[in-house]
Amino acid sequence: MKIRTQITLLFTIITASILLLFAAIIYYSAKENREKEFYTVLKREAETKGNLFFKARVDSRTLQNIYKNNRITINEVEVAIYNTSFQLLYHDAVNIDFVKETKEMINTIETKGETQFYQKDWQVVGLRYSFEGEDYIITAAAYDEYGYNKLNSLLRNSLLVLLLSILFIYIAGRIFSKKVFKPVKEMIDKANNISATNLYLRLNTKNNKDEISELGNTFNGMLDRLENSFDAQKHFVSNISHELRTPLSAIITELELAIGREQDNNTYKRAIKNSLNDAKKIVRLSNSLLDLAKASYDPSEIAFKTIRIDEVLLDAKHQVQQANADYKIDLHFENDIDDENQISLTGNEYLLKVAFVNLFENGCKFSADKECLASIAFNNHRILLHFKDKGIGIPEGDLDHIFTPFYRGENKKFTDGNGIGLSLTQKIILLHKGKITVVSKPGIGTTFSIELPGLS
Repeated sequence: MKIRTQITLLFTIITASILLLFAAIIYYSAKENREKEFYTVLKREAETKGNLFFKARVDSRTLQNIYKNNRITINEVEVAIYNTSFQLLYHDAVNIDFVKETKEMINTIETKGETQFYQKDWQVVGLRYSFEGEDYIITAAAYDEYGYNKLNSLLRNSLLVLLLSILFIYIAGRIFSKKVFKPVKEMIDKANNISATNLYLRLNTKNNKDEISELGNTFNGMLDRLENSFDAQKHFVSNISHELRTPLSAIITELELAIGREQDNNTYKRAIKNSLNDAKKIVRLSNSLLDLAKASYDPSEIAFKTIRIDEVLLDAKHQVQQANADYKIDLHFENDIDDENQISLTGNEYLLKVAFVNLFENGCKFSADKECLASIAFNNHRILLHFKDKGIGIPEGDLDHIFTPFYRGENKKFTDGNGIGLSLTQKIILLHKGKITVVSKPGIGTTFSIELPGLS
């Protein structure tokens, strides 16, 4: 069932329930008022007949004639008068006697002074009447045909109005919901036309601050992210293809030249060495891509544990120097360590080591002295790392792009690389809820600063 239909039905049911409640209250109030008013009429009629019989001393025949004549045109009240000994003194119509008084009934009326009750649909009032020091019992009964007709008419009219109101409310609800959901329908039609080939399309949203406009803006934001993701994926595939094609082409060329004609051993060795270097480039690229994929995982899918940052830095240093014996890496502590928690954090040891290896290698390979200095400081549950070199520096125009995957600036002519290292490093630091910044001056050197949350 569509939301539009659900809202219409819910609106109709709630409104109909409220109307039904009001109608029930009005009908119940009318019913109670009718009953009370008719009991009052019966009591007044009983007292009037008592006054006519005892005080005015109107004879019984006259009173009965009045009753019979009135009964032809209206529902006359039937009155009976008894003494306390259950002796009938007067009755409007003994042959009818709808109440059929009993001695127990008379005794109850005498005891209570006044009673009210129903005999089927007839209402009956019984009261004690005093005259000249004697007590008498008077009963009055009648059928309130006029009152019941008014109640039935009220009930019919209420039900008719309720049914018409429900119909009107339902129609109004359909019209109202159609108007309200018109922007949603337009969004659905527009969204159905958006595909991978035209992600540039956007939903039309007004500047209203309602939920529908907010939904449209949220959807457009999602499309922006999808479009950027698709563009990044295309760019990523294009760069990967280029990075792989270059060493693969070089390997193929070297091997073709080697087997094209008879060569001496030195030529074969040179071809194998060049091919081996190109193959190592492919391996490094593959490893970098795998690390980049790991750093892009959902944080909940990555194992975190408590680690010491100095131990991770030492492991990264040994790994870099083992692969490059001429690289010089120094570690410096700016604070005295009183508690190992000061240099500990919750993180993934492997990924952090990858990030530090990238920064060590960058600092060394772009420096004439192949040297990089790493300093460690801590305060207020924060760990501060600085990776400083005295290399060629980064041109100002490249600083805004160095964390972009596969981006290689003007410095690419100085050394080989694939443009993944710094992008990977940034992803790892962000994954650990830290931040990384860079300050560099061409010809002076570069400093990468990292801030990571320590143990609370």
